[in-house]
Amino acid sequence: MTVGENVALPLEEHTRLEPSTIRIMTRLKLEMVGLAGCEDLMPAQLSGGMKKRAGLARALAMDPDILLCDEPSAGLDPIVAVGIDHLIRKLQQAFRMTIVVVTHELESVWLIADRIALMHAGRFLFVGSQEEFKASPLPEVRQFLERQPDPNQPEGERYLASLVGER
Repeated sequence: MTVGENVALPLEEHTRLEPSTIRIMTRLKLEMVGLAGCEDLMPAQLSGGMKKRAGLARALAMDPDILLCDEPSAGLDPIVAVGIDHLIRKLQQAFRMTIVVVTHELESVWLIADRIALMHAGRFLFVGSQEEFKASPLPEVRQFLERQPDPNQPEGERYLASLVGER
């Protein structure tokens, strides 16, 4: 499946649009994410950053009100990662959509987020603005911001020994 076919798939499956309209919309979505002219390429021909942008184009194909991005810059070099972060922010501002970004990368948080939610053990510990997050006295927030290890996590050798049954 080419990049264009991949982006077009939700439109083909969930709308009754004419094929010519789907082609136009596919080109527009690819252009929005900086992949104009890439519709005939195969995914294997794309770089990591291009694959992430193609995924964004497909996610945007149906013009969602809410977009969920799970670790959108994971595995990318810092230069490409910041480009993805800027693209997400630009899309949010241009289309006034809610974008929920799950990330562990503080650089991404500072570039993208209006509001921050910190989860720990399956529950929200903090929800607020960047300023409130930076000023929070919560130990888990401080630990995250200061990149401190979890004091309850056993050190590597002790953890390995517990896995293999040594005491």
